Amino acid sequence: MAYDQTAIEVKPTAAQQPTARNLAARLDAELRDAHPLTILRKAFETFGDKLALVSSFGAESAVLLHLASQVSRDIPVLFLDTGMLFGQTLDYRKSLAAQLGLSDVRDLRPAFADLAVTDPKSDLWRTDTDACCHIRKVLPLDRALGEFDGWITGRKRFHGGDRLRLAVVEESEGKIKFNPLANWGKAELDAYVAEHDLPAHPLVSQGFPSVGCWPCTKPVDDPNADVRAGRWAGQDKTECGIHVARAPGAAPNVGEGI
Repeated sequence: MAYDQTAIEVKPTAAQQPTARNLAARLDAELRDAHPLTILRKAFETFGDKLALVSSFGAESAVLLHLASQVSRDIPVLFLDTGMLFGQTLDYRKSLAAQLGLSDVRDLRPAFADLAVTDPKSDLWRTDTDACCHIRKVLPLDRALGEFDGWITGRKRFHGGDRLRLAVVEESEGKIKFNPLANWGKAELDAYVAEHDLPAHPLVSQGFPSVGCWPCTKPVDDPNADVRAGRWAGQDKTECGIHVARAPGAAPNVGEGI
């Protein structure tokens, strides 16, 4: 009996499948000058339900979340509820998610065991901010990302520091990371917010250009200061650790300062 060979799906072998690094390089070459919405559509087309968006629901978060909602309101949104957030951020997370119709916002919290052993008095931030970020942000996110192959961040080059060299698409520990807003500056963000009448984080009007955990975030008086000047003010620290690359399979100890 004859059969139609064209109907047989021939899957590539493992050796033929592109590595994550090769895939990231190809996607970055394709998308490095693309509009954020085009980048998000490509990310969703490539990974589908294996794609997540990580959001702090902070000062600039509404733009990326609104863009993503135009691609799919069902994209999982991972929100790190560290237990140290401003009440205004928690309220904003609820109201903005409802306004945009986001159907799958997941609140990621630090493991009870990690807190009980390492930060039982909730004052670790006073002596070791890196360790505090590790148990409250890095570990919960690492656990949640286990079920995804690609993820989306809101990082931008104009934030400075290590972000100046930020690629639109990059490989991170075997996963593909998309940075759709890498090319946008404050002018583009402000224009998008105005065009779509997006609500601001309540603390922005109180002088907070960037909003993180309350112990490590302060308002900024200088309008010309770096947008992240109020984060870990007076310290060399500029990142919480979730975007710091680690060796494959490595699981740093809490005090390693990632």
